[in-house]
Amino acid sequence: MTSRTSPAHPEPFDKAQDRRSEAESSPAHPERSEAESSPVRPERSEAESKGAKGLAYLLLSQEVHEFLCAEADLLDERRYEEWLDLLTDDVTYWVPIRRNVQFGRWDTENTRQGRDMNWFDEGKSTLRLRIKQITSGVHWVEEPSPRVSRMISNLHGIQATPSLEDPEEVSVKYRILIYRNKLEDSTDIFAGKREDVLRKVDGQWKIRRRTMLLDQSVLLAATMPFVL
Repeated sequence: MTSRTSPAHPEPFDKAQDRRSEAESSPAHPERSEAESSPVRPERSEAESKGAKGLAYLLLSQEVHEFLCAEADLLDERRYEEWLDLLTDDVTYWVPIRRNVQFGRWDTENTRQGRDMNWFDEGKSTLRLRIKQITSGVHWVEEPSPRVSRMISNLHGIQATPSLEDPEEVSVKYRILIYRNKLEDSTDIFAGKREDVLRKVDGQWKIRRRTMLLDQSVLLAATMPFVL
């Protein structure tokens, strides 16, 4: 007759019951740390980063274009003092004279700032004097006042520091066409390329530097506007 062998020290019934209850109440997986249980946000893909930069570029382009159009309105509407407020105190305004040069000698095509004769080589103080002249009522170049329209186009090449998303200074290139009519039949057209540097001052864009390349080597108009 076969006999059954019992454990030398059988486990009490109440302890075995407690162990089973403990096992049933315990979670299937061990408790995770807060860092492990928190969702991890994946890094932006290259395409997403390019898309964000592209959107920032478009928004900044629109903002700069709106500023330049509003500035043109101030000049066309003869609101000169308001226009002067759009310039930083250390502004430089330069329009060189264009020379006729041999092909390939492009570095000699424009007169040099501060060294040669230029159409304009101005700071804020001399621009303020120009405004004082034309608003005096006796400045013959602007009497009677001409009708002027400035057209801005081909905005491109925007560069921003420190970033496109949070710009403090912006450089931009664009084209400008200026139509001027005086008296009955005096009409002039000025066309050229501008390169501006804008700086944000107290949340508002202001012109820090302006360079205009006028596409004429000889001034065809009888007089030059006080500002291009």
